[in-house]
Amino acid sequence: MNKIRKGDTVQVIAGNDRGKTGEVQRISPKDETVVVAGINLVKKHQKRTGNVRTQAGIITREGPLPLANVALVCKNCNKPTRIGFGAQGDRKSRKCKKCGQFID
Repeated sequence: MNKIRKGDTVQVIAGNDRGKTGEVQRISPKDETVVVAGINLVKKHQKRTGNVRTQAGIITREGPLPLANVALVCKNCNKPTRIGFGAQGDRKSRKCKKCGQFID
């Protein structure tokens, strides 16, 4: 079970964008990276490809961040927190380490 999932709100805790928050768009468990909307913007030089009308030139898009550099923002206490796991009924759920409430 992953601690951070697509659609979660996270805060960057290390790097150039420290302190910024955004929503998770994509996670790569193999590379242990996460792409967050509006964070870690990089410029990519892209050329037109084939018959498809893709925009050519310099494009700004989100780059991947290491999972270790982001912390989940708890929906209950609105603070960046570490995640634990606990049993909620008969299923395993994510739990906020600061306020103790279940996130899922």
